[in-house]
Formats: sequence, C-alpha cells, structure tokens
Amino acid sequence: MKPFVVKLFLIAAGFYLLCGAPAAEAQKLRVGYVHVFDDAPVVIARDKGFFTAEGLDANVTMFTSGPTLVKGLVTDQLDVGVLGFTNAITWAAQGADLKIVGKVQEGFHSLVARNDRGIKSLKDLKGKSLASQAAGSTADIVLKGVVLKSAGLTDKDVQIMYTAPSTALASLRAGRVDSAFLFEPYDSIARAAVPVTEIYEVGKSWPFPCMVVIVPGKLIKEQPAAVRKTLASLKRSIEFMKEKPAEAARVLAPAFMAEEGLVVEGKGIPPEEIMLKSLKSNVFDWRLTQGDLKRMEELSGIMKNLEILKKDVPLSSVVDLRWQSELERQKP
Repeated sequence: MKPFVVKLFLIAAGFYLLCGAPAAEAQKLRVGYVHVFDDAPVVIARDKGFFTAEGLDANVTMFTSGPTLVKGLVTDQLDVGVLGFTNAITWAAQGADLKIVGKVQEGFHSLVARNDRGIKSLKDLKGKSLASQAAGSTADIVLKGVVLKSAGLTDKDVQIMYTAPSTALASLRAGRVDSAFLFEPYDSIARAAVPVTEIYEVGKSWPFPCMVVIVPGKLIKEQPAAVRKTLASLKRSIEFMKEKPAEAARVLAPAFMAEEGLVVEGKGIPPEEIMLKSLKSNVFDWRLTQGDLKRMEELSGIMKNLEILKKDVPLSSVVDLRWQSELERQKP
C-alpha cells in the first residue's frame, strides 16, 4: 500500500474511533391509535420520545374509531394499530392477515345514570335511554353481550343512542339521555359535572383485554424487529405511567382535555387532575395473560351470538406473542 493511501486510511480510522460509528437510521413506522384514553400509552410513547428511544421513526396518526383504523391496517396504509381486539377477530373472519401481538389496556367502561331518573340498578334501564359508542364497536359488543345480559336485558329493552363520547357526555349533562356508557376521561368528567351514580363498571365486574396491538402479517414477515421495538416502546410508556402518574397526567392533558380544564359551579378543575383520576381508574399492561386469552374466547363467542361473526375464528390463528415472551425474558 502506498504511503499516502496508508496515511489517509489511518486518519479515517482515527476519526471513526474518535467519533464512533454512524448512528443507525431509525426504522420508519406508521402507527395508528384511537383517540380514547384507553390508548394513552401511544400518546406517551410519542410525546416522551419512547418510540425514538427504541430506534423507531414513528408517524403516529389518530383515528376516531377502531373500525376506521383497522381498514388502514388491511389496506397497507398503517403498520401498527392500537385498538379494540374485536376488530382483528372481525377482519380475520373475512380472511385478513392480522395478528394481535400484545396488550395495552384492560377494558374500563362505566355505566353511569343520572340521579334524577330513578335508575338504581341495571334492571332499571328498561325503557330508558342510554348513550354509547358506535354499533359493532368493542364497547357496543360488551354492552350488549355482557352488561345488559347480566341483568336479563337486550338492546331492544333500552333506547341506545350511538354517538361520539363527547356528545354522549353533553347529552347526559343536558338531560337528553338517562344514562351513558363511558370510558375515561369522560367518566371522570361526568362524575365531576353531573349528579350521576355508577351502576356498572366493566373493569370491576368483567375485566377483559380491550386495547391491543395489532399488526398485519406483512410487517411480521418483512420487519419483525419493528414489532419488538413497538412493544418495547409501549412497555416503556406503561411503566412510566405507573411510576410517574403526575408527570404522565401533564403529558396527556393536552391530548384529551381542553386547556382551560373543567368548570363546575364556577370552580375550575385543572385538566391534569382529571387525567390523574383517569389514570387511577384504568389498568394498563403490555402483557396478554392466559386469563386475557380466555376472555377473548368468550367475547368471540358473544360476537358470534350477536351475528357479528359468521364463523369461528381460532384465537391461535390471530394471536402471536413471541415478542411479548422475548421482552418478558429480559432482565429489568
């Protein structure tokens, strides 16, 4: 080798050792989530930089409903979705290649009734009006197949108004409906702003894995590392929410509450206070347990009884927990 070339090589090698190897380029990922507090870990992962910390360049998009989001997964417009697991089951029954790879949150839905409507129990809902989420949503399936059924009621016994959560809350406050099936932060807002009584809460009476991480089979085949990085990011989020709830509440407030907070009888309630209550009422976890899988089987049966599913979908064909198992084996 010529002396000049050797000199250039040594200079380049010295520069490499001094500055370190070039940083690996972040892996681009299109992530969708439903704009509900149940999906708070996605907001935390985005705003606290946990996606970036795991080597992901995540383009995070908000959706108003699970059925809309899942279409993005099926049509290759998204790589990852955090939404109700029933969406994956519904589309898998139609031949879509979707996999549930982890959990985010257990279902929190509170059925609250106005104190001036004479509703003391679920049975008193007969003939009353109830505001809830879209027909066919995970919340709707649980409402019909679990909540009402536990009182011997069907959706024909109740006047269900399907609407957005914010509208459901406004209708409850204005007295246009007698009751509402709410998730956070709307439940905490309702309790603070309206004289209501909780008559059923899903998380206490019938806990189930509501929000899960769903990916197309294509991502697993072409970018398996992205699945692990996504779960690791959400794991960081959930651990942060548990360890630093007050800070998490401050991060979440701009996403789920108006800046001025809530005013009740002339007294202001800061948005962070509502967020903190919402965090305490929910159960967030990144792991799907055997109990969760059993609940999924039960809900799949309910979906078939409600004629949402036209055929059986083996859970083993939809759930893939190899990356969850990998993260579980890691030392803290």
